[in-house]
Amino acid sequence: MSEPTPSPAPHRIQRSTPPSQAPQTHLVLGHDGRHRSDTALIVAADLARRLRGKLHVVHSIDLSDYPIDPDAADWEQQSQRALDEQYRRVAEMLAGCETGWSYHAWRGDPVELLTAVAEETDALMIVVGSRGEGPGKVIDRVFERSVSHGLIARQPRPVLVVPHRDNHSNQPLTARTKHGATSGKPQ
Repeated sequence: MSEPTPSPAPHRIQRSTPPSQAPQTHLVLGHDGRHRSDTALIVAADLARRLRGKLHVVHSIDLSDYPIDPDAADWEQQSQRALDEQYRRVAEMLAGCETGWSYHAWRGDPVELLTAVAEETDALMIVVGSRGEGPGKVIDRVFERSVSHGLIARQPRPVLVVPHRDNHSNQPLTARTKHGATSGKPQ
């Protein structure tokens, strides 16, 4: 009897948590799993709380989500574990988010995916992290297209570009919130 072959990752993964109150608006966040996205996640979650909006986290699945060796026998399982780990990390950071949130992950151009979720939810704005500055970032700009520039050029919603800050913690929101404001530092 042969083992069933694992099926490829679904076209679109969507998970959601129910809000404890009805959302007044929707915000869409681009999250690529890097620390600059974590900074944007903290800011977007704080905005969602202040605006009583539901946060929709969007991840564009790309080659960085897959293991290096495509010939590995468990290549698809490794990639699924990597995607599950990214979801868990986002879920941990959004622990205590009272307005509800959803997580969308699928393959495609990040600008198109963010725009699609923003249109589906009639989002107030789209939030993305900045690549930052410095010599290494210049090389990034040569090889990677700017998501924020693409969003600004291709759709009418406001785009909030959050600069990367090293002092933001990856603790759950409830651990960083004091008197209703997120400080970015553990309390």
